[in-house]
Amino acid sequence: MRKKTFAAAALLAAASLTLSACGSGGGDNGKPVAVVSEETGSDKAATVLDKPFEKPDLVLTDTHGKKYDFREETAGRPTLIYFGYTHCPDVCPLTMNNIAVAKKQLPRDQQDELRIVFVTTDPERDTAAALGKWLKGIDSQVVGLTGDFATIQAGARTLGISIDPPRKDDKGKVVSDHGTQVIAFSPKTDGGYVLYGEDATVEDYTKDLPKIIKGENP
Repeated sequence: MRKKTFAAAALLAAASLTLSACGSGGGDNGKPVAVVSEETGSDKAATVLDKPFEKPDLVLTDTHGKKYDFREETAGRPTLIYFGYTHCPDVCPLTMNNIAVAKKQLPRDQQDELRIVFVTTDPERDTAAALGKWLKGIDSQVVGLTGDFATIQAGARTLGISIDPPRKDDKGKVVSDHGTQVIAFSPKTDGGYVLYGEDATVEDYTKDLPKIIKGENP
């Protein structure tokens, strides 16, 4: 379902960068989440944050049923994190496939170095086994995480990503309202310093990933 979240715009400007989520309809969250740097008239998909996010303190369960400490497991590694769910009809599979296709353009050693983490926003349905099956069709190296909804929601909030508890729509279908930002963390500082919205393409990630792997600005 569609939900708008906001990041405060760059430098001394007061404008905001609007990000949206799966599906259709929905309201505004309205709170600035980060100061960003965006050149006027820039058509770059990447938004470089002036104040990088700290890695969330997320300890969840991976697709093998094992404990996964996000900070510990990704320390010193280039990392992308995305919050979504496997029953998402549009944005989630598109975003993950775009990243996976771009990753496959990298040399093998860089593919192995990059961490891509998918955190479910619908943990009741997205069990470890369900996540593993879904991600296997995208990229078997992607780390899928599930666990307590409150823990997931709190971790996302530290990155300015809004997540609501799954609910039934007017047709009785269970949907998950969530922000669609992808956050990239630097291997040099472990800070979340680059943000992508749902409009980022395969070409955008293909161009940017070699720089993110080195901790450089895209």
